[in-house]
Amino acid sequence: MAILKKNAFSRRVPDLVTEELVAVLSRRASFEFKQLFEIVHENLRARNAASGGEEMLRLRAYEKLQNLVSRGAVKKTGKKYKGLPAALAQAIAPQNGHIPGGAAKPAVAAAK
Repeated sequence: MAILKKNAFSRRVPDLVTEELVAVLSRRASFEFKQLFEIVHENLRARNAASGGEEMLRLRAYEKLQNLVSRGAVKKTGKKYKGLPAALAQAIAPQNGHIPGGAAKPAVAAAK
C-alpha cells in the first residue's frame, strides 16, 4: 500500500474581489451590477490589486456576486443587488480564512 505524501506547499491568497464586494454591499444600499462593478474596480485600483484586465475582473466579480447570492448573503431583486450585513460578515470569514481589513495577526515562522 502506497502512502500519499503531500510535498507541495499550498497557500490560499486572500480573495480581494469578494472582500471589496462585501465592503460595498455592506453599505445598506441597492446597486445594479454596473454601478457595483465600477465602485469595486475603483477600490481595487486604489489598492493596486486590479490586474488581469477589466473584462476578466468583471467576469470574476460577477461570478463572486452570484456565489454570494446563492449563499443567501446578497438579495437580488430584479437587476438590483442588496447585501444582508449579518450574512455578508458570516459569508466572507470562513471562505478564505483571513479577517478583512488586516486585523489578523501574521504568523511568524522564524526558527531561532
